[in-house]
Amino acid sequence: MSIPVDPAELHRAVADFDSGYLLTTSSPQVKVVTVDPVAGTDGTLRITAPGKGTLRNLEANDAVTVVFPPRERHGYTLLVDGAASLDGEDVVVAATAAVLHRPAAHADGPVPPDGCGHDCAPVGG
Repeated sequence: MSIPVDPAELHRAVADFDSGYLLTTSSPQVKVVTVDPVAGTDGTLRITAPGKGTLRNLEANDAVTVVFPPRERHGYTLLVDGAASLDGEDVVVAATAAVLHRPAAHADGPVPPDGCGHDCAPVGG
């Protein structure tokens, strides 16, 4: 499940997380690197020098996902999908969708029947 991004809400949501993982691909294999994105108030994430392999992937495919794992057991994971562009050796991700997600088994109570089947929440929700 993905919820459209409100740029101001993404900035606030990212502030609640530590390092994340940038996922890129240009082949059947997905490349994952640990990153410390800086969120802009315009719905972007700036990632400083993620590495040459990541930059090569982005030249072939600009679709990316940034995953921020929960800071506490059974907390929400922040998932951000976007389109990446290169700025020198840095990457700027223009977020297209974001969601706070955790499995139904980690929910604090009953999961609403009209959702994704898991305990999902829109960014800022």
